[in-house]
Amino acid sequence: MFLYLVQHAEANREEEDPTRDLSVKGREDIRKVAQFAGKVQVTINRILHSGKTRALRTAEILAAELKPAQGSAATDGLAPLDDPAIWADRLESLDEDLALVGHLPHLARLASRLLCGVQQPGVINFKMGGMVCLKREAPGRWAVEFILIPALIH
Repeated sequence: MFLYLVQHAEANREEEDPTRDLSVKGREDIRKVAQFAGKVQVTINRILHSGKTRALRTAEILAAELKPAQGSAATDGLAPLDDPAIWADRLESLDEDLALVGHLPHLARLASRLLCGVQQPGVINFKMGGMVCLKREAPGRWAVEFILIPALIH
């Protein structure tokens, strides 16, 4: 199983846009990442996002390029301060290639829990619009397959 953890792309400041939709740069960044992922044949069965506008728009752009068989949808447990144990536990019973589009500090804490067994930020430095691919090598054992950030793509 491959798990793609995607931090939402850059959003407008709340003072400018209370809904926090993606900025022009954010849209360009996630489009670059999605197109590159498509070129290297990343396949995702389903994209799940937090439901917040910035995560929804990021998921929509990813889905337009990668065309997940089961589409994309909002789900619980991906908000910035949600407990990473929610998704760490859910992943135990899943076998599909899945993308989770969310926020910091949640994604950093989830990655840390999967890779090291502890929920602390700092194991992976996420970037807005970036994609971290983890591979489940055995039950409860994950490894970093690759990290893709917008600044690496020209």
